[in-house]
Amino acid sequence: MRFTKMQGLGNDYVYVNCFKEKIADPSALAEKISDRHFGVGSDGLIMINPSDKADFEMEMYNADGSRGEMCGNGIRCVAKYVYDYGLTDKTHISVETLGGIKYLDLTVEDGKVKLVKVDMGKPELEPEKVPVKAEGDQAVDAPILVDGEEYRMTCVSMGNPHAVVFVDCDVKDFPLETVGPKFENHERFPNRVNTEFVRVLDRRTAEMRVWERGSGETLACGTGACAVAVACALNGLTEDEVTVKLLGGDLQIRWDREKDTVYMTGPAEVVFDGEWPE
Repeated sequence: MRFTKMQGLGNDYVYVNCFKEKIADPSALAEKISDRHFGVGSDGLIMINPSDKADFEMEMYNADGSRGEMCGNGIRCVAKYVYDYGLTDKTHISVETLGGIKYLDLTVEDGKVKLVKVDMGKPELEPEKVPVKAEGDQAVDAPILVDGEEYRMTCVSMGNPHAVVFVDCDVKDFPLETVGPKFENHERFPNRVNTEFVRVLDRRTAEMRVWERGSGETLACGTGACAVAVACALNGLTEDEVTVKLLGGDLQIRWDREKDTVYMTGPAEVVFDGEWPE
């Protein structure tokens, strides 16, 4: 099976062109191929499929084999793959995901995609749509007790669930490996949750670390960065357009409140092509 390893700000996945390849058990393959010691090494597996609703379908699996609804960094890499590998010559494409159809604008230089702007759609704030067990019509600056300590969280769905937690310390010093899994598996999140721990630097800049559901800490999370930008704006901490600084690099996020749509712009890179023994 031919594959391509790609990364967006260090959030890396194994991509398979399923116009040509067939995968019988993608969940099992995701676990094997993602292993960083015995496999290719990645945050998961992404299959690029035909779609009867959009130009392409992105079918993604986390490193633990669980199905994911959406991945912001992953979908930028899908855009680069389909253009650079000749599946399309369009610079505006649509991609079907479990989190809905997303629309992408490709910036091409010297015949290769360098940047991708993604219309990430509407941020869902209603607790049942995140989903999160919460009182009221939104979970903004809501208390949550984790391992005996109270945190404040703002919950947003960007096609997948996020809990954004603001911290006062440098995010690099935050005990993510301890706290992250406890958020992920907390009883208030029926489908588990991705959790972003965020420090606001100024009105246009925030930094974050993320514990991703099914993958653990990753260097970047595109949907998470979108959720962070929305949470920052909802809490009056930043403007509606911010630079979100992740361990793997920066993403530009803009929440157009009039359209109630979030736009994400960032890079995508090919790491290498390879062949996996069947």
